[in-house]
Amino acid sequence: MAKVNFKPNEDRVLVEPAEAETKTASGIIIPDTAKEKPQKGTIIAVGEGLKDKPVTVKVGDTVLYGKYAGTEINIDGKEYLIMRNSDIFGII
Repeated sequence: MAKVNFKPNEDRVLVEPAEAETKTASGIIIPDTAKEKPQKGTIIAVGEGLKDKPVTVKVGDTVLYGKYAGTEINIDGKEYLIMRNSDIFGII
């Protein structure tokens, strides 16, 4: 897991997306242009939460989120997503 010097505000979390699938179950290689955006990732950093709504995930959790959830950001040359705790569907 990456060590990032970033602390999200309030109920936001920083997620490292999982790698996109490069091969199907039957062995067919998927070209870069046809790869699906991953909907799974690892929590890298969490905010403090809101007064009446604490953050429900912790660093290191693997989570599922919506296909278009979050905002892509680049920290130290690596791609991450920052999203609200409510954008997360659940922990795997």
